[in-house]
Amino acid sequence: MADAQHSTPGSAPHASGSLRPETLAVAAGRPPRTPDAPSNQPVTFASAFAAGGPIEYARYGNPSWSALEEALGALEGGECVAFASGMAAVSAVLSLVPHGGAVVVPRHAYQGTLSLLDAEAERGRFAVRRVDVEDADAAEAALDGAALLWLESPTNPALEIADVPRLAAAARAAGVLVAVDSTFATPLRLQPLALGAHLAVHSATKLISGHSDVVLGAVGAADPALAERIRTHRGMHGAIPGPMEAFLALRGLRTLAVRLERAEANARELARRLAEHPAVLEVRDPGFGTVLGIVLADPAAADAAVERVRLWLHATSLGGVESTLERRRRWATEAPTIPEGLIRLSVGIEHVDDLADDLLAALG
Repeated sequence: MADAQHSTPGSAPHASGSLRPETLAVAAGRPPRTPDAPSNQPVTFASAFAAGGPIEYARYGNPSWSALEEALGALEGGECVAFASGMAAVSAVLSLVPHGGAVVVPRHAYQGTLSLLDAEAERGRFAVRRVDVEDADAAEAALDGAALLWLESPTNPALEIADVPRLAAAARAAGVLVAVDSTFATPLRLQPLALGAHLAVHSATKLISGHSDVVLGAVGAADPALAERIRTHRGMHGAIPGPMEAFLALRGLRTLAVRLERAEANARELARRLAEHPAVLEVRDPGFGTVLGIVLADPAAADAAVERVRLWLHATSLGGVESTLERRRRWATEAPTIPEGLIRLSVGIEHVDDLADDLLAALG
């Protein structure tokens, strides 16, 4: 739970419904406006806290986390719990699945999530049911007897769009927990809790932090009791974020709206130009967000293109101010249904003409 010392500016603290998301990203999680108070929550480096308060020990809380969690919670419309990494956040959600249960997951999703699911399935902890999330009928049919529906929208790296409201409603009716990894969309483009999901998951390493200098995760929950279960898992398993990482993530969140606006404009323009290039067989553009996919004829052509670029960075991460790209099937664990020649593009905030010149020249 957010530390009580923080409040949204204005006459009605925590009245997040009165502020638009772009404003909340800037205003939430600030210290109270008392004389000479800092405008930002300072970084708190401490392993122990004086007894008698709500924290007591650093594994259970830190004012730097509280500020970030308050801001993200306001954007998600629930409570937020920060984690040491996106995978720590994923692990915390999967801990809610009972032994012998079943998890319904997109066939195309983040490799770390799928690898963890497969490892747990091999141990006999639960079953995994892969579905095409764009086929809502098939996804609904897979919910029978499941414990958790895990969604991504857009999916990574296929960029498929799930009907989150429909699938969340069907899962709730079947008594199935719903979690949505909303890393690609961010809380400014998709608010899963408002669409019926129980949990919203983020790799805050990506767009939320936005500068490729932080590893952090977060889980948002609409139900305080569910948030407490997630929080307890964090404390018991030690998956806590560092105070400096929390500070940097919150600083990055302050500029999310303007970064997202610029990068999305770049992505849509690049999609238009790439569609006209003879080497590009397909452009995958979900219509929002900063990630695109292009499919070339063969993996050799894709590998050559990512090695020729000079401005784009050949790297596996995404969501930073700099543009990155990679051929996804270079990873042995990537789904075999992903085309060999698919290049995932994470579009940054550089000038679109420079990005286009570099990429189109690399394509040949």
